[in-house]
Amino acid sequence: MWQATETVWNGGAEGSEKSGPRPQVGQQVLMRVFDEIDYGMLVIDSQGRILHANHLARHELASGRVIMSYGNSLLGSSAGFTAQIQQAMEASFRGQRRLLLMAQGDRELSMAFTPLSHPLEADPPSVLVLLSRQSTCDNLAVRMFARTLNLSPSEEAVLMGLCRGLAIPEIARQHGVAQSTVRSQIKTLREKAGAPSIRRLLHRVNSLPPVVPALRIITPMPHNATEFSHP
Repeated sequence: MWQATETVWNGGAEGSEKSGPRPQVGQQVLMRVFDEIDYGMLVIDSQGRILHANHLARHELASGRVIMSYGNSLLGSSAGFTAQIQQAMEASFRGQRRLLLMAQGDRELSMAFTPLSHPLEADPPSVLVLLSRQSTCDNLAVRMFARTLNLSPSEEAVLMGLCRGLAIPEIARQHGVAQSTVRSQIKTLREKAGAPSIRRLLHRVNSLPPVVPALRIITPMPHNATEFSHP
């Protein structure tokens, strides 16, 4: 599982005798890469056992709001959610993709089930489960976007308000300024981003690479699917 040594990008020189030895990507490097992606990711085997959960998936499992782990198995926080998850996994093991939309209180979670192997292939079947991003504003790339555009602190605050779906009156009230001030800041935002409208500006924000929402101290951690803890 997770052996990325057979096919490595070599600039189109595959099969060339002059390409030389191919670099290999180790398992620990891949695990760290998955931890730096702003989507929860789980890998499930044919027995329903969790083989791997990245940083955000462990966080979601530990919260127990919509999904949880019990006995190294992926379950829902309710019997109904668990039944939906099991049906989606069974379909994935038959080579089908499934999308679940679940909500518990004010917490909404979408889950995409993608088969990682074909039913006719010899390798053990497994399924990749991708979780929805918790909030666009939590994407660290949004802060990086603001720094790249040299936004002022107030302009960045307005950008974050727009990302949260706030209207101009709400942003103005939140920051104690006039609505005309917010409109002026939005105009500056659009000019700096080269966006002709707020919709295009938010489209650019939503297209940013998924980066984990906060920098963390990197410490050695065994990627043991049976040991889920808060990040």
